[in-house]
Amino acid sequence: MTTDEIPGYRITRAHGHVLGTIVRTLSLGAGLGAIGSALGGGEGGEITAYSQLLWENRQEAIKRMWADAEQRGANAVVGMRFDSNDLEGVAEVCAFGTAVTVEPI
Repeated sequence: MTTDEIPGYRITRAHGHVLGTIVRTLSLGAGLGAIGSALGGGEGGEITAYSQLLWENRQEAIKRMWADAEQRGANAVVGMRFDSNDLEGVAEVCAFGTAVTVEPI
């Protein structure tokens, strides 16, 4: 959940910023297939191989962010956001937020 508060809980400690980042590219075969699909019209112009790559990158970035938060002793992350960049077929995704300890109200 990307929120600054968690209903029913209060933040008792802030552990600082946490992040998870990943940079990956499609394999040569998948990249060529994606280009061919896009040129041929594909699925309404969507390049599904790149969409899948970005989805997988986001999932991995979240896992890495959570690992960073847990390592700091947090049990929640608030204010979580994504940032992403694409450089000639190389996809970078960063998930970041503030690691906190919360307890029920």
